[in-house]
Amino acid sequence: MDQPAAEPAPGEPEQQALFGWSDTVPAQEAQDAPRAFRDSPQARRMLDVREVYAEPAALDSPRGQQIMARLPGVRVTEVASHWRIPSLHGNDGNIARWVRIKTGTLVLGVKHTLATRPNGRSADWIAPGPSNGCAMACAYCYVPRRKGYANPITLFTNIEAIVAHVRRHVRAQGPKTAPNQCDPQSWVYDIGENGDCSVDALVCDNTADLVAAFRGLPTAKASFATKFVNPDLLALDPQGRTRVRFSLMPADDARLLDIRTSPVAERIAAAADFLDAGYEVHFNLSPVVLRPGWQRDWADLLAHLDDVLPARVKEQAAAEIIMLTHNQALHEVNLGWHPRAEEVLWQPDAQETKRSENGALNVRYAREIKQQSLTRIQQLLATHAPWLRVRYAF
Repeated sequence: MDQPAAEPAPGEPEQQALFGWSDTVPAQEAQDAPRAFRDSPQARRMLDVREVYAEPAALDSPRGQQIMARLPGVRVTEVASHWRIPSLHGNDGNIARWVRIKTGTLVLGVKHTLATRPNGRSADWIAPGPSNGCAMACAYCYVPRRKGYANPITLFTNIEAIVAHVRRHVRAQGPKTAPNQCDPQSWVYDIGENGDCSVDALVCDNTADLVAAFRGLPTAKASFATKFVNPDLLALDPQGRTRVRFSLMPADDARLLDIRTSPVAERIAAAADFLDAGYEVHFNLSPVVLRPGWQRDWADLLAHLDDVLPARVKEQAAAEIIMLTHNQALHEVNLGWHPRAEEVLWQPDAQETKRSENGALNVRYAREIKQQSLTRIQQLLATHAPWLRVRYAF
């Protein structure tokens, strides 16, 4: 099914509203309702959906219909599989349009394989995620390594099945009987392994549904990492059953590598608001990229954390430290749209090949270099932010 995209009227700015609320909400109700962040100019800069690729079953689902009701006039192309879209994933000409595709393209699919697998590092379990891909464009992201030449958000619309699967899995575990690095009391489920739940919430209620589900699961917590501050999440009432992990790196690294994300200072400033809204708030020091001056800049970042975070955030905070992992195929894609990033990400003299748990062949810092760097980061933590417990380092 192909529907023509709506064209801007003469004199109308090219950047369109993300959701056409005036077309779906009565005028008086729209005036009375509080303005959601996802309807703000900042949200529209992140996502201005002009084109949707969708599996028919996804379009027919309640969640798919909810999403499309907010995108009136957007062109829709039906596809047999969200994984196999030749004009996206198989078209090397898309490299030069990497960011534009992330901004204007949305994929809707159905997640057919619902499996929760053990992790034991950041979380006890990796839950079936509600999305794959992201509107942000971090140059080191591992998700596009399997997707070819474009990596926009794919939203899975069978959220009821995902939530039901997670509930069954949590209940089957029973209470957690022994503390571990993931959490001393609760089973921790990562719900955003292949996407960013804060950005997903700009488009639909998948994140809200998962937060609500864990609110009713006293033996478990949801967990997701994010680089985007979405104030709409403050209204979801997680009641301590969802852990938000704000990803941090030195500001100079973020400006080069964390394309289209919230500034690092904004992520730090949001920590107290999220804690007060009922979230557990941790930090990902990730990825640690080795380049001239890295130790000085990480020391400055940790000192800033110590200066600005209130005591209530520090008392419950913990951190993950994750060294950079890269990939030859992603390196080649990045050379087509952001070659400056590869000047610091691709360092063959300091990196070695590694086989990741998912079978992918990647590169990481050589073992001795990595170990020395992890030790140095922990020394910097002890000096500048001794309250920040390290929960996981890799």
